[in-house]
Amino acid sequence: MADQSFLDEGNETVVTDETEGLINLDDNREDFNSIIGTVKARFSDAETGRRNDETRWLKSYKNYRGIYDSTTQYRDNERSQVFIKITKTKVLAAYGQIIDILFANNKFPISVEATPMPLGIDEFAHLSQLTIQENPAKDVFGFEGDGQELLPGAMQATPTQQQEPQGPQAAELGGLADKYEGANLASGPARMGEPQISPAAEAARNMEKCIHDQLLDTNAVTVLRHAIFECALLGTGIIKGPFNYSKTIHNWEGGQYSPMDRTVPRIEAVSCWDFYPDPSATNLNDADYIIQRHRLNREQVRDLSNRPFFNKEAIDNVLQSGPNYEEKYYETTLYSSDDDPNYQGRRFEVFEYWGTLDAKFAEEIGIKVPKEIKQNDSIQVNIWISGNDILRFVANPFIPARIPYQAFPYELNPYQLFGVGVAENMEDSQMLMNGHIRMAIDNLALAGNLVFDIDETQLVPGQTMDVYPGKIFRRQSGVTGTAVNGIKFPSTAGENIQMFDKARQLADEQTGIPSIVHGQTGVTGTGRTAAGLSMLMSSAGLSIKTVIKNVDDFLLKPLGEAFFQWNMQFNERVPEKIGDLEIKPKGTSAVIQKEVRTQRLTALLQTVANPMLAPFIKIPNLIRELAISQDIDPDALVNDINEAAIFAEVLKGLMPNDQQGTGEEAIAASQQPTGMGSPGGVPQGTGPNDETAVGGGGIGIGSAPTPGEAGFTGNLN
Repeated sequence: MADQSFLDEGNETVVTDETEGLINLDDNREDFNSIIGTVKARFSDAETGRRNDETRWLKSYKNYRGIYDSTTQYRDNERSQVFIKITKTKVLAAYGQIIDILFANNKFPISVEATPMPLGIDEFAHLSQLTIQENPAKDVFGFEGDGQELLPGAMQATPTQQQEPQGPQAAELGGLADKYEGANLASGPARMGEPQISPAAEAARNMEKCIHDQLLDTNAVTVLRHAIFECALLGTGIIKGPFNYSKTIHNWEGGQYSPMDRTVPRIEAVSCWDFYPDPSATNLNDADYIIQRHRLNREQVRDLSNRPFFNKEAIDNVLQSGPNYEEKYYETTLYSSDDDPNYQGRRFEVFEYWGTLDAKFAEEIGIKVPKEIKQNDSIQVNIWISGNDILRFVANPFIPARIPYQAFPYELNPYQLFGVGVAENMEDSQMLMNGHIRMAIDNLALAGNLVFDIDETQLVPGQTMDVYPGKIFRRQSGVTGTAVNGIKFPSTAGENIQMFDKARQLADEQTGIPSIVHGQTGVTGTGRTAAGLSMLMSSAGLSIKTVIKNVDDFLLKPLGEAFFQWNMQFNERVPEKIGDLEIKPKGTSAVIQKEVRTQRLTALLQTVANPMLAPFIKIPNLIRELAISQDIDPDALVNDINEAAIFAEVLKGLMPNDQQGTGEEAIAASQQPTGMGSPGGVPQGTGPNDETAVGGGGIGIGSAPTPGEAGFTGNLN
């Protein structure tokens, strides 16, 4: 078999995975049926446990789409059946707010930082002062062969006999000793006048760039948008991953196209309708298992054969048996098709199980539990089944074992895994708005037309009672004007419209999303003044801040940690020494009004312009935060401290000589280190008036010789 999911060894079938852990399953149909029965039984429990949630979701979806429930009753005299989709407006407004906050600067809001006291890697290291040879050259310009020749524009002699850290110390520096080759790199905080670096922070920055690159490669922003939409609508968004995905890298060598396959992490959005968690769990960390229900066509089932550790023979059996998809009661609303009502009959139902399997039960049905987990009460497995066939059976490939799903609520329900969405919060308001607007329309239809009172005893028999312009009624008796009378009913539409507006205001309060946020004009009451409008926007900000906090805690942080673990396990390009790092979501920090945040950061930057205060402020971090507040990608425009030192030297070289001296004096006066040299970039013992060393005379290198002295080459005439 081309597929290596199942390897025949005697009478046993061996299923293996990326962790090289082995699970042995006897080729016995009874054992297969026991496993299939276990998965289906847990699916049935999960389906029953979320039945109330399905009812909530279905109401929310119908209110969003403007669909009346089949149980809605209409009076015989009620003609109008309009549906005012304010729910859709609120859901899209909440969705837009979340997207705007999280991805305002087109960057995934996840950062990696070193812990306050990192383990396994130094928090601080310093570059010691560069030493010069004990016997300096007699001439400031050096002499041939002395090892002290100065290149044009050099600031000090070439250092010699530098000692690099060795052994455990080099390991604790996380590879930074190689980056700063030729310098005395030592562990611990720097002393006065010595540049300081942070190996732990360096490792954090490298890991952060790696994760952001992976998220960009897998189009994670688009995936997350789908999950955020369901979060706003149904109350819960779900992301699956990261898991291994083979990506083709376009590569050209010597004019020849030679593509490469590289394993990258990938995430995908999972619909709430296909997500079946452990019914007893209130969060994913507490769940014993998760089951995802797949609805696949024939080609998608066949493509499973190309994935690692899938049983090709079992997949062929499923295809030969034919479609087996069983439609749920809610799917007639979700996937309705007027053209082909039986389209679901061409689909295959596949269950993907992630969770525990009782170790004792596993051994009873013939599964050989690996030695390293044999002492546990349960083992973590991944099982795919369809019908009566096991398509995949492997040990959980992740170390440590984890269920690769993240579920984040819009509004947290502490007693359930699934949250509460915008549509559910304003369900009553939507019902009131629909009722009053229908009443207003029916009343206007009645009040806008005359109702006729006809005395048929006064009319000639056989006439139709239809009324139209030019109609003639033949009267046989009575007083003129008494046989046919027009009656005009009063209009109550004004009262109904007032109640509609009250219900709409109630929806604003229930959702925490003022109508002004999604473009309502003609705001009355508090919103008519600038102060009142500011209060409304602040209230909206407080409401959305809670939602963003849930996204931070239940999605961004666990997703970032999952990517970190994936890189440490599967990414061969990540160094072994990574240090003690912490994943920090950045969604909540963006909730503050951008204008206010920019003003505050700008004021702080002006404050620290004082040389006395500058050493106490992390200037690079301040500049980065200022860029973020203005929707600018800091990585694209802001240099780190090492890049800043390089560019400072470049700019200094472009300045006129008279300005260079002034700049150097200012830097030296403020005692600000530049790059890896001594304070101000000037070696110790040198100054603008020093004529025996580098920098004297204020002209770049050395002092100007006077006529008659050695080295003077000018024309005396």
